[in-house]
Amino acid sequence: MASESLPAHAKRSNWDRVKRRLWADRWLYLMLIPGFVVVFVFSYMPMYGVQIAFRDFTLRGGITGSEWVGLFHFRRFIEHPVARQAVVNTIIISFNQLVWQFPAPIILALLLNELRHRRFKRGVQSVLYLPHFISWVVISGLLMGFFSMTSGMVNVFLMQMGRDPINFLSNPDTFRRLLYLTAIWRGAGWGTIIYMAAIAGIDPQLYEAAEIDGAGRLRRMWNITLPSMSFTIITLFILNVGGIMSSNFDQIMNLLHGPTWGVGQTIDIFVFDQGVNRMAYSFTTAVGLFQQVINFALLLIANRVVKFMGGEGFL
Repeated sequence: MASESLPAHAKRSNWDRVKRRLWADRWLYLMLIPGFVVVFVFSYMPMYGVQIAFRDFTLRGGITGSEWVGLFHFRRFIEHPVARQAVVNTIIISFNQLVWQFPAPIILALLLNELRHRRFKRGVQSVLYLPHFISWVVISGLLMGFFSMTSGMVNVFLMQMGRDPINFLSNPDTFRRLLYLTAIWRGAGWGTIIYMAAIAGIDPQLYEAAEIDGAGRLRRMWNITLPSMSFTIITLFILNVGGIMSSNFDQIMNLLHGPTWGVGQTIDIFVFDQGVNRMAYSFTTAVGLFQQVINFALLLIANRVVKFMGGEGFL
């Protein structure tokens, strides 16, 4: 209403000001174009194919020429004998990774922030970042080299000491712990980057004032550093809750063995088996759609709970 009451020359001056700003920042806007193209091609265009979850898709008929079957594939997933096990495994693994893996980069960032020697701090950061660049295929090979029953370094050492070898990799009782430990080792250091950036934005005068008041390192960390990181922590926590129905496919696929199939088969592994090995495209699309709808619902619930508890959500 306020803009409608403006005279014509004021509207022209506002539009001229906007055009000048757009022209002044034209190169920045041009740099955004590749990102928009990538998001559109890989995130929005595939949405057209989601409809095969409601069709009996065949390569000959194509997406629009295949028979419409409605919710048949969703009911088929719910009634599938392996589906319940896959869903339970996914929730257990994702929830425990959230509990154990999520706090790890926060703790590392707080500890790194307390290091005063710059060269030592950079060296520690480099060592912590390095595992992120190692693929899960290589990590699987390293674990085989260390923990194999017959030729692994650890079991060879145990046998030389006269003890029986330990089944580290194919033991269903320890498989999930192996997932959590390797996920923390590979991802915790890289996750500190976001938290270190949040810490870098804290006003140094807050620490100086707290130090003058006699606050020690732990008190400054608890009363200044953590509260200043709270928005970043909450945002990443909500995003992680929104991914509970998903799992680290690369990690599990490379570490999964026959005896551990019962505790390690997640929804992603189930989709891969049904879609790639058995070419059940409509069925796996329905499973994937079900998975993402649940993730989106969990994201909204987590955001609402955070706001209800007095936190600052991002939606």
